[in-house]
Amino acid sequence: MKKNFKPENELLFLALGGSGEIGMNVNLYGCDGKWLMVDLGMTFSGNEYPGVDLVFADLDFIEERTRDLLGIVLTHAHEDHIGAVPYFAGELGVPLYATPFTADLVARKLDEAGLLGKVKLNIIEEDHGQLDIGPFSVTYIPLAHSIAEGNALLIDTPYGRVFHTGDWKLDEDPIIGEPTTEEELRAIGAEGVHTLVCDSTNVFNPNPSGSEGGVHQALMEEVARHSGKRVLVTTFASNVARLQTLGEVARETGRQVCVAGRSLDRIIEVAQDNGYLEDFPETVDFDTAMSLPRGEILILATGGQGEPRAALSRIADSNHPIELTGGDVVLFSSRQIPGNEIAIGKIQNMLAARGITMVTDRQAGIHVSGHPGRPELEALYEWLQPEVLVPVHGEIRHMREQAKVGKESGIPHNIVQSNGDIVRLAPGEPGRLAQVRHGRLVLDGDIITPADGEAVTMRRRIAAEGVIVVVLYRGEAPAIEAIGLPLDEDLPEFVEEAQEDILKAIGKLKGKNAQDPADVHEAARLAARRAARRWAGKSPQVRVIMPGRIKEGRR
Repeated sequence: MKKNFKPENELLFLALGGSGEIGMNVNLYGCDGKWLMVDLGMTFSGNEYPGVDLVFADLDFIEERTRDLLGIVLTHAHEDHIGAVPYFAGELGVPLYATPFTADLVARKLDEAGLLGKVKLNIIEEDHGQLDIGPFSVTYIPLAHSIAEGNALLIDTPYGRVFHTGDWKLDEDPIIGEPTTEEELRAIGAEGVHTLVCDSTNVFNPNPSGSEGGVHQALMEEVARHSGKRVLVTTFASNVARLQTLGEVARETGRQVCVAGRSLDRIIEVAQDNGYLEDFPETVDFDTAMSLPRGEILILATGGQGEPRAALSRIADSNHPIELTGGDVVLFSSRQIPGNEIAIGKIQNMLAARGITMVTDRQAGIHVSGHPGRPELEALYEWLQPEVLVPVHGEIRHMREQAKVGKESGIPHNIVQSNGDIVRLAPGEPGRLAQVRHGRLVLDGDIITPADGEAVTMRRRIAAEGVIVVVLYRGEAPAIEAIGLPLDEDLPEFVEEAQEDILKAIGKLKGKNAQDPADVHEAARLAARRAARRWAGKSPQVRVIMPGRIKEGRR
């Protein structure tokens, strides 16, 4: 590999997102001068980025090398694997490859972005579909996951074979789809797997993740137990197998189905367009649902992660056509994603205050994870017998733990990498070669900008410390507006004192300094900030406006 990081006669791996974090998966394989991208995902913002909803991996490295990028292969349709496609696929300008269900969801995203027809989207057969692209030969290997058409990728290169798991689990009764069997995976291992690039999410779980088929019985028993009550089930919209189960549970318990949430409506439509959920019950509208006897309706709703605009949040706040009252039941058929605890707790407290019964996966087996526990990881190691293990899709603690499990299972080389690490997999001793630029971008309004850019940084400072606006008029006391400072009834006294401080500070300027707008501006800014610190214990951002002298300034 030359200093410009162009792959030579070698096999390279580079994660730009998804290593050291859960979400925002973007992986690159380099070989014979070319790059292949696997997945192009995003993550959702938290309090770290106020005013921002979506976070992306910084693709600067590959954007500078688009001539060498051959395509983007998508493993499955979760947002952390496809969510960034409509924002970057046009600029990258390479074909996309996906199985039918994933391709349908991606096509809708491209259509909304005005890119349908401008970005080539290739549909690959779901069951072991293949594509040859430059030095890479890629075969889709169906694996169970919490969405239809979850796939691993078997990537053949002149320098060795990679098994890239994507998100996966082992499930003998997956409800939807037919995962590759143990015998088939052992056969792949017998043919030779050089590198296993593997999901680390649930490595700390000492037990298998469990079967979707087992969830059917648990949900059936739980819904039947609450006869005569309205039952609402919240689950991940993308989990087509769970939707299939809930449709069957509704039918078996004599309930009609009402769907609340646009993402659920969209997934059901896409699933049925691609041959899934063909016997899903006809749904009823909100008015019909509310007019039925309470024990004859099963409501499926989005919002189990505490999303404030989702259906469950609005129902909990009595701001939705669907109404729940004391004694009704909400089943959380989903896991609590780390970071969402406070938001979920808020909704659960609102429901509890109204006497609504709640059941989570801690009380009943109404949810199983879509990611492998330690026994499943160890089984896959045994079946594939890889020479190299590269953990991905996890925080550093998850990836280090999986490397440890891999070493204990006899895998010769276990490489813990992070976003931006270029790893040579073959030939020769595998290991990290270099660190390249990586980072995060955010969608701020309609603009994609660096996550550490001035706008987000300033917004974070204002959120913590507040802001003061000072307008300086010639011959008059300055006008002062304090925003976000805990002054309350002290505000008039603060403003009066801050005005005096500002005038005194400006009055101390002598000679040329007194006539220099920049010096006047700085004296006013510092005086206002000192007054705020004295009165409120805060160091706010201060914006000074000087009509007729200089343009407004800010520090």
